[in-house]
Amino acid sequence: MNKVLWAGLVLLVSSSAWAGTEHYVGRNGNHVQHLKINQVGADINVAMDVDFEPNGSAEEGRKPCSADIAGEARKTGENTLVLKKQAEGEAHYCSLTITTSSEGAKVDQSADCKYFAAGICYFDSDGRELTRVK
Repeated sequence: MNKVLWAGLVLLVSSSAWAGTEHYVGRNGNHVQHLKINQVGADINVAMDVDFEPNGSAEEGRKPCSADIAGEARKTGENTLVLKKQAEGEAHYCSLTITTSSEGAKVDQSADCKYFAAGICYFDSDGRELTRVK
């Protein structure tokens, strides 16, 4: 009985050692971006959502918007992930390249991401680093 309890405890601890979720948040005026990276073993899932309200005179009269994208990502480097998602019923793919550091993450989007985020919304972090939530 004692061996079964230890085996169960070891299994629980070892599986949690391979699991983790990281959150990153960025705000630029009325533009809010949230990135979530969830890793369980070798599987990496990424979800990003944005909520934009018009900022300043450049976006005056534009409508607020929200957008999200999620899916399985692949690791392409030590600190780089790529999420590629096809627009439903379209031949267009949105590709997010995510570069993480100990303090944050930068997101670059492909041109076809406009099919996922319309209006003033976009996923790109504009070279700024989204702050890691600890």
